[in-house]
Amino acid sequence: MDANFGTNSAIEKWDKFAELFTSGFGEQGDIHREVLLNPSLLQLIESVNDKKVLDAGCGEGYLSRMLAKGGASVIGVDYSKTMIQLAQNRTPLGLDIEYKHGNCEDLNFLQDKSFDLIVSNMVIHDLPNYELAISEMYRLLVDQGCFIFSISHPCFVTPESGWVKAEHGEKLYWKVDNYFYEGEYKQVLPLDQEDKLLYYHRTLSSYINTILKAGFRIEAMDEPKPSDEMIEKYPSFKEDFRCSDFLVFKLRK
Repeated sequence: MDANFGTNSAIEKWDKFAELFTSGFGEQGDIHREVLLNPSLLQLIESVNDKKVLDAGCGEGYLSRMLAKGGASVIGVDYSKTMIQLAQNRTPLGLDIEYKHGNCEDLNFLQDKSFDLIVSNMVIHDLPNYELAISEMYRLLVDQGCFIFSISHPCFVTPESGWVKAEHGEKLYWKVDNYFYEGEYKQVLPLDQEDKLLYYHRTLSSYINTILKAGFRIEAMDEPKPSDEMIEKYPSFKEDFRCSDFLVFKLRK
């Protein structure tokens, strides 16, 4: 496991791999977002019509565009300048979206109580100072506002986790290891590159305690699994009934 790369190294890697990582993104993002994350997020978000929404860690902007098409006024922020550039290039004129370069750990250019809803999709585990980021989201929400975020499931996606396979390739079971390690480690992505993106693992209790310390109350949690419709479209996702890849929180200020 690697340690002490820091925020700058994480940003450099996302700038480096932004185009490669999002090259297969469509209107629904990538396949895991289409099958697992988007249905969960949208169910928890409910209506966004006439709401001021922050897409915290917007990447190339697919979720910002979905929210704007639902009637929201959206600000998308990302700490990768390359991602912001991609988002601007991929967003058609006429959508109520403004993209800004910024780190979710410190969004001091945004005013207190500016948003009805904040969504952060697969971002919090990319941040070394996630406590600061969660506190920032609390500051930026109106009273009774909602913060919804998704992460890799901290109980199952850990350093050194992965499928254990038989000699002929059959997936026997998903191995979890080093659960109590908290810190940064290199992910398997991009698959075809020697250099890898940095993720940060924390235990489930660390996430929950940080959420409560910031002042939020937990309204719902979801472990996304594929619908029958998605299994029919993408049969390989049947294996996602064996182990949860993601965890989604819905928090209320």
